[in-house]
Amino acid sequence: MLHRHARTARRSALTALGALVLAGLPAAASADPAPAAGPAPSAAQTLGADRPSPHLLGALQRDLGLNAQQASERLVNEAEAGTRAGRLRNALGERFAGAWVRGETSKELTVATTDTKDVAAIEAQGARATVVERTLADLRAAKQKLDAAAGRVGTLETPVWYIDVPKNRIMVQATSQAAGTAFVEAAGLAGEDIGISMTTLRPRLLQDINGGDAFYIDGSARCSVGFSVTKGEQAGFVTAGHCGRRGATTTGYDRTAQGTFQASTFPAKDMAWVATNDQWTPTPDVKAQDGQEVQVTGSAQALVGASVCRSGSTTGWRCGTVEQHDATVSYPEGRVDGLTRTTVCAEPGDSGGPFVAGAQAQGVTSGGSGDCTSGGTTYYQPVNPMLADFGLTLTTATAQTTPEQQEDGAQAWTAGRVYEAGTTVTRDGVRYQCLQTHQAQGAWAPAGTPALWQRL
Repeated sequence: MLHRHARTARRSALTALGALVLAGLPAAASADPAPAAGPAPSAAQTLGADRPSPHLLGALQRDLGLNAQQASERLVNEAEAGTRAGRLRNALGERFAGAWVRGETSKELTVATTDTKDVAAIEAQGARATVVERTLADLRAAKQKLDAAAGRVGTLETPVWYIDVPKNRIMVQATSQAAGTAFVEAAGLAGEDIGISMTTLRPRLLQDINGGDAFYIDGSARCSVGFSVTKGEQAGFVTAGHCGRRGATTTGYDRTAQGTFQASTFPAKDMAWVATNDQWTPTPDVKAQDGQEVQVTGSAQALVGASVCRSGSTTGWRCGTVEQHDATVSYPEGRVDGLTRTTVCAEPGDSGGPFVAGAQAQGVTSGGSGDCTSGGTTYYQPVNPMLADFGLTLTTATAQTTPEQQEDGAQAWTAGRVYEAGTTVTRDGVRYQCLQTHQAQGAWAPAGTPALWQRL
């Protein structure tokens, strides 16, 4: 969310993505973008990874030790890997055990399965296959037992637990082996392969100072704007839930009247949204290095191993990689589920600011441990659950036309709805399965976006 000030005049618009109806599919509805001649857009083109901001490339080079060509190749490879992983997830079904990227340029995509018979199919998609014991569903079920146990026992000595997809196991961070073992036993998981790692650090919330643009809550505390959103005709922005309760009033970076918290969830989740007055204009911009900006074009969720960058006024524009999704963090103020764990550093004052992967919005800074001198771990609240829970539409640089629905029922594809990977929808009488979790946009109708949808 950016106030109308001088730098918005210098904002460059992204070229709208062309949409192509794949051969053999029914003609798109009249409200859809007109298809263009030529091949279907690649995943990199759909997600904007083929035209990254120079400020994003510069930060990736600095923080991941890459040169300019490697940084560009990494973004393209990660976009393409997300689509291939989605196709394999759908093909493997219950046998799917996760996917991740590795290497300086994320060239290696690995997909895990519990059945050796799947190896050939995985390798045929250009991915490395690994056969493991537990499916992703099995791992999620085990983590849910830890989540449930956390509601019965204290987690002061076990502040973090998550699914480690590459290791095919649950990991618990604890202050001692005894504390970790006791937590695992309380969850009824004794005897199972649960990793326990020792830590002396406790994640803390990162509020008080702005990450992107600053805003002030009830005239005192400061937090950071995450991403611009709309709800119908009402403009606003998302931020961390711990920044303010429903009804709290906000002023902007310049201390002028701005808006009011419409909804806030913390703990359990760390999400909130603020409705702003008509003096504030929603934009797709995210504050980068030296006052420059990058723009988001969507919210496709990044794979484990993918690069992400974060905006924060305390520590600036920083990058790292995704380590795990669906982590649970026990802050002193309460437990938060469903966070994403990253290697991006952060410090107090960076809370609420935006995380992006290429041109895709990922989430808002929740908390972490460590600092940007010695390095650290930072967690973000994913943006797609925020959009779904609060009924919001992300403001993007991609055209936001809303096509008319051609089918009735909950399974009809609808712009503005958040779709999880694996969800099945219909559009113009054709069934599609979602490849990557994202919020649907008018320019991303299934027929023209094979990076996001697979025809069944």
